[in-house]
Amino acid sequence: MSMKSTALNLSISTRIKELRGEKGLTQIQAAALLNIDKSTIAKYETGAATPSVHVLISLADFFDVSLDYLTGRED
Repeated sequence: MSMKSTALNLSISTRIKELRGEKGLTQIQAAALLNIDKSTIAKYETGAATPSVHVLISLADFFDVSLDYLTGRED
C-alpha cells in the first residue's frame, strides 16, 4: 500500500469513527442501520479495510457529509 493510500485510509477510518460517535451509535448499531456486518465497521475504523466506492457513498449519505469530507479532502 502506498503512502497516499495509507493516508487516505487513515482519514476515512478516523472520519467514520468520529461521525459514528457524534451520532451516539455503537459499531453494532451503525452496522445494523447500514446493513453491514459489525466486523466490517470495525475494520473500516481501524484502517484494516477500505470501503468500496458504493459503501463510501452510503456512509456519506448516512452521516450527511460529502465524499470529500469523508475521505479527508475537506474539513
